Amino acid sequence: MIISRTPLRISFAGGGTDLKAFYEVEPGAIVGVSIDKYIYVAVNRPLDKTIKVSYSKTEIVESIDQVEHSITKEALKLTDLTQNIEVVSIADVPSGTGLGSSGSFTVGLLNALYTYKSLFVSKEQLARDACKIEIDLLGAPIGKQDQYLAAYGGLQFIRFNPDDSVFVEPIACPVEFKRALENRLMLFYTGRARDAGSILAKQQATTKEQQKSKLLKKMRDIAFEMKELLIKGKDLRKFGELLHEEWMNKKSLTEDISNPSIDEYYDRALTAGAIGGKLSGAGGGGFLLLYCEEYNQQKVGEALQDLEEVKFLFESQGSSIISVG
Repeated sequence: MIISRTPLRISFAGGGTDLKAFYEVEPGAIVGVSIDKYIYVAVNRPLDKTIKVSYSKTEIVESIDQVEHSITKEALKLTDLTQNIEVVSIADVPSGTGLGSSGSFTVGLLNALYTYKSLFVSKEQLARDACKIEIDLLGAPIGKQDQYLAAYGGLQFIRFNPDDSVFVEPIACPVEFKRALENRLMLFYTGRARDAGSILAKQQATTKEQQKSKLLKKMRDIAFEMKELLIKGKDLRKFGELLHEEWMNKKSLTEDISNPSIDEYYDRALTAGAIGGKLSGAGGGGFLLLYCEEYNQQKVGEALQDLEEVKFLFESQGSSIISVG
């Protein structure tokens, strides 16, 4: 049995500029980090000749064409494992909550399948193949940041180029500054899963409108500014202010990104002492990320006591194989 462990991610700035509708015109860029919340994928050979796929439901079929889980189906085809195979997945957090679970699952599944075949593939190939499955083969209206952050892990500045190439640049942030940032971030689950695809489809459809394009360019430029701030290792408060600026721009892209309930939570947090924040992922629900000085975190927690706070740390490995047997 092969077991992979693949991190989820938090996107800080530039989300939306990793969509092809934007980066085919000019480069997009994001700043994001992988966190210690994971998706686990186990691959094994069953005693019978069936294909077994277990996630929120269990499928037992005779032919690859009968597999209903589309990502698993395409990953098995891509790796030429189309019979006598079992795939089981579990996750630390619910899907559809803005932490990039679909991209992490696809990367982790590919990592486990390639290892099962005794093939070593690079992190670049894992990310590229995951994008091929989700975007090219299945037509999901999503960007590429989730797959690359899941594969590489760590705190990254990632550029998406008009020629479809992707440049991954680890942010060489001073260790003590990175830990200080980690300690000032709070994550709250709003309890609202959402269909990221529908939100991103609307966003992609309007990306080339002049006003939306300007907003996305501002968000891309914030990613560049945030990268430089992190490399210099100074002025953490500015990071929180950039998060706020990013969220104000993001909210203006489509009406589905926020709602009155999320706006109320965010306003409560700011009133209690948070400096900035944003919804992680496409928007519409999921996890609310906040930047807050440590001396105000208790007040912010009390202001959002009807939400569940999720403690997390940054991680640096990316997708890895944790068991081979």
